[in-house]
Amino acid sequence: MSITPYQLEIPSHFPAMPIPEDNPMSVEGVELGRRLFYDTRLSLDNSISCASCHNQANGFSDPNQFSSGVNGTIGVRQSMSLVNLGWQSAYFWDGRAETLEEQVLHPVRDPIEMNQSWDATAQKLNAIEGYQNDFYRVFEVVDFDSTHISKAIAQFLRTLISSQSKYDVMYKYRNNLPLNAFEQNLYTQITNEEWGGMDLFFSLTNGDCLHCHDGPLMEVQGLFSNNGLDDNFSDIGRMKVTGNTNDQGKFKVPSLRNIEFTAPYMHDGRFSNLDEVINHYSFGIVESPTIDPMIEFAHQGGVQLDAQEHQLIKTFLKTFTDHKFLNNPKFKKPSSH
Repeated sequence: MSITPYQLEIPSHFPAMPIPEDNPMSVEGVELGRRLFYDTRLSLDNSISCASCHNQANGFSDPNQFSSGVNGTIGVRQSMSLVNLGWQSAYFWDGRAETLEEQVLHPVRDPIEMNQSWDATAQKLNAIEGYQNDFYRVFEVVDFDSTHISKAIAQFLRTLISSQSKYDVMYKYRNNLPLNAFEQNLYTQITNEEWGGMDLFFSLTNGDCLHCHDGPLMEVQGLFSNNGLDDNFSDIGRMKVTGNTNDQGKFKVPSLRNIEFTAPYMHDGRFSNLDEVINHYSFGIVESPTIDPMIEFAHQGGVQLDAQEHQLIKTFLKTFTDHKFLNNPKFKKPSSH
């Protein structure tokens, strides 16, 4: 049986996506990964799937502050949005995984998430004839294991590309890149307030947001930052991985894509809406030894936006909404085995 190479549609204003040589993408592999992403049998009591904590309507994040694992156990960090993962170089809030395939391995065996050993998971799925056929076709294996399962899910996750928001049109227009027919239509809908919010966002003296959120992907690769939430850290963040005290209180800087739908915000989900987030950067910055030096107005508690500026920034943040991504039928739950 042959497999069909998957042709990723890379947006014209995005960089090329690095694909691991040992996990080339195929149409069949992506579809297998999609089924696995929605399969509750990856959890100990067959109650939760990857999609339970990463809901498409919420930009593949969780609207709850903390996600519920099997047996009602509650997580300790907010579930991150899954978007444009193929371009990232670190995963989880603390960056403990360096590849997408490695990232997939963690939630299944985590006692506060799916709480199931990978041996038990593979045994459970190997008993299903449909999966046996699929894994043999995609990976040419008779007894598939965690490596194959994680590779399939990673293939699906690489297809979760968001690039059709108003911001993408604004970015392309500002950079003199050609717009297609869909983008030209979207361009006519962009308001003066949205353009004004963009100017504030990228201003060094007003929003001052560009150090951490910039470019087509709206994030800086591999960046971990202490963004002034606390001066005493109940969660030490990146330091838990590196052991370096200079990383205390630093967390991965997330993409802002679809941020209108990915509340609550921050690693601990402490902010329930965009107004609270903007207020934090305006007046709520707390200084500590590891605070990001790029937060240049920390000494005065933030950038001190007035009410009008606050509203313009909020309006601009909503230009990251990509309705095609949030409703893409290729990402929805498929028929299962």
